[in-house]
Formats: sequence, structure tokens, C-alpha cells
Amino acid sequence: MSTVLNVNSLSKSFGGLRALNDVDLQVDSGEIVALIGPNGAGKTTFFNCITGIYEPTDGDVFFTPHDEEERRVNGMKPNKVTELGMARTFQNIRLFKNMTVLENVMVARHCRTKAGILDALLRPPHVKREEKENIEKSYELLKYVGLNQHYNDLACNLPYGDQRKLEIARAMATEPSLLLLDEPAAGMNPQETASLKELVLDIRDKFNLAILLIEHDMSMVMSLSERIYVMEYGCLISQGTPEEVSKDPQVIKAYLGEESHA
Repeated sequence: MSTVLNVNSLSKSFGGLRALNDVDLQVDSGEIVALIGPNGAGKTTFFNCITGIYEPTDGDVFFTPHDEEERRVNGMKPNKVTELGMARTFQNIRLFKNMTVLENVMVARHCRTKAGILDALLRPPHVKREEKENIEKSYELLKYVGLNQHYNDLACNLPYGDQRKLEIARAMATEPSLLLLDEPAAGMNPQETASLKELVLDIRDKFNLAILLIEHDMSMVMSLSERIYVMEYGCLISQGTPEEVSKDPQVIKAYLGEESHA
């Protein structure tokens, strides 16, 4: 099993605030790994650092795309990280709400297209073929997540759970080797969460992806993940299998607090 993501001693400071402190994390190919912790633990900051939105203060982020050599991605722009094969969704949905469902997926294909500005103006045959291929691949992804019947609807008109699925389809359109999901089940009802869980497992198996997810739904985390990392106040406090983590006193304390004695 090869390593897809290898993060060593990652730290991030905002002025005098240490949001991340010496975080080590590893994701192997075909693995589903969860990153959990209370609100404000630094989980989304960690995602922002490894995807190029923030530049780490210290530490190294190494990423290995499909069939390629390991690359250090510190300081890379987000679009370059995406081109390498690392895609993500966001805690707060960031769809192009006044574009159609199909257009939302198609726009993510930009990192896999070759046509330039002049090609778009002149529209030679190879550009038309590429555009046709992008439409077909985008529609197939919509069909895969169960949204093909809404392809011509505006994204803002989709139910909340379907907007989450559309975000995942858009991320998949970049053809990633590592998929980062930031609270994908947030705001979903139990039925939608169960459907999402099946989708995540199927994505891993069908597309041979590694998946790293942030999630507060602990039943989903425990049933999906091979390994779990737990953060509190920007530091890792535990890691291991779901069974190991669920029994760790530090994790129990972080989530439930210390018992008070009168």
C-alpha cells in the first residue's frame, strides 16, 4: 500500500495564535481516514494548509498523485494542488448557485482541459470534441450521484442534501487521487446521511481513491474509517482504529469534558 498524503510537523500561526501545532498525518492509497475533533480544533485550517489556501508556517506536506512521484506542495496555489490530483469540498457549500447543475460540474473540468482563450474564440474541431467530452463526463458524474434529472436546474434550487452531492460530483470532475470531504453530512437527515455513506464507500471502491474526511457524525465516522486522527486546540491528541480511538481517555475528555466532583 503506497502513501498518498504524508504530512510532517505541520504548524500554522495567525499572528500570536497557533492554530495548528506539529500535526503529523498520513493517508494511504484506497484508505478512508477521518480527522475529528471539537469545533475550533483546527480541522478546516489543516485542510486549508494542505490544499494551498493557507501556506503552513512550519512543516511539510507531501502528496503523491496516481502513478507519479511524491511532490512537496507547500506554497503551491490551490489550482496547482487540484491539478496534481487533490480535490475537496467545503464545510459551507460553495456552489455557483446561479449556474446549472451540469455547468457546476463542467467548470471543475477546467483543470483537465487544454483549450486556451484563442481556441475558445475560434472553436476548432479539437475544442468542440473536448467540450463534448466534458459535457458527457460531467453528465455521467451527475448520473452517478443521482442528480442527472436535475442537470438543467439552477444549483440554488436543489434540496440541501443534493447540493452536498453536487459538491462531491464537482470535486470528482477534477479526476483526483485524494478526495477531501469537509463535514459532508452537515445538515443532513439520517436517510440522507445513510445515502452519503454508501456514496463515499462506492467512490473509494469504484474510482480507487484515498479519502480524508472531517465529520461530526460519529456513527458515520466509526463505520466508514479505517483510521481516525483526533485534534484538540490545534494538536493531535490521538490516532488509531475506530475501536482504539473510541476508548482513548483523551478523546472521551475532549468530547465529553472531565467529570466534576462535588
